[in-house]
Amino acid sequence: MEPTQWIWMNGAFIPWNEARVHVLSHGLHYGSSIFEGLRAYKTDRGTAIFRLKEHMDRFEYSAQAIQMKLPYSSEELSSITLELLKRNKVEACYIRPHASFGYGVMGLNPSAAPVDVTIACWPWGAYLPISSANIKISKYIRIHPRSTVADAKIGGHYVNSILAVQEVQGTQYHEALFLDYEGNIAEGPGANFFIIKDRQLFTPPSGTILPGITRASVIEIARDKGFTVTEKQLSVAEAQDADEAFFTGTAAEMTPIGSLEDKPLRHSAPGPITSELKQAYLDAAYGRSPHYDKFLTFVS
Repeated sequence: MEPTQWIWMNGAFIPWNEARVHVLSHGLHYGSSIFEGLRAYKTDRGTAIFRLKEHMDRFEYSAQAIQMKLPYSSEELSSITLELLKRNKVEACYIRPHASFGYGVMGLNPSAAPVDVTIACWPWGAYLPISSANIKISKYIRIHPRSTVADAKIGGHYVNSILAVQEVQGTQYHEALFLDYEGNIAEGPGANFFIIKDRQLFTPPSGTILPGITRASVIEIARDKGFTVTEKQLSVAEAQDADEAFFTGTAAEMTPIGSLEDKPLRHSAPGPITSELKQAYLDAAYGRSPHYDKFLTFVS
């Protein structure tokens, strides 16, 4: 990770190496934290953050899910993010808003703890720097929707993802894929999942997934291009019989999938429709499609 000069923390811009929390912070011990991941792109019209409002609105939703009272509104956090990018003089970067219950109480109830809020940004390339991913079904399932608020971006959820990522380290696989508690495909450790069959797109429905903002963007772009997109439960067999498949996410952007459980998909990855949609997505993110300027907030 290449550091930048400034991190915003609890109302002040401070040097990167001075952004610290207490070792007895509640979030550090119990995972009582929330976060977001955004990207800013260098466009011909300057730096633009992709779907800033939607990310900050979800940040607020995630806080509500764990009964955390954020001391800043989503609008204030959006303005702070723009100022942070200006101060760090970055043209393209990853952005990480984070909030956690801080130091002050020990025990499972965090209600008396203060809330620490930070926003950091740094240059970050492709999350999966490969032309296509070979994936395997994880032995772990995606967190059960009745055990937590599954569509909130809560720090503690990601132990589930860490285990799945560690499972494929040192193997021929690039990424894992979660099934849900009923044995249907859910998502990757940090990305949503799509298949393409007979020029139609299919993706798992809300319920056991984090319905990603990149996922929503790709669905809108695909429908604008005339493709049918259906949210439905998907079996492993259906996915293995697909023509194409891909992951979506802020970090992953659009990552083509070449094989699932060692079975290659019908089209070599990236397939033609995946390639078309990926180009359209990148055109939107880089400000090359005026119709999708609604997705962008420019850092003036």
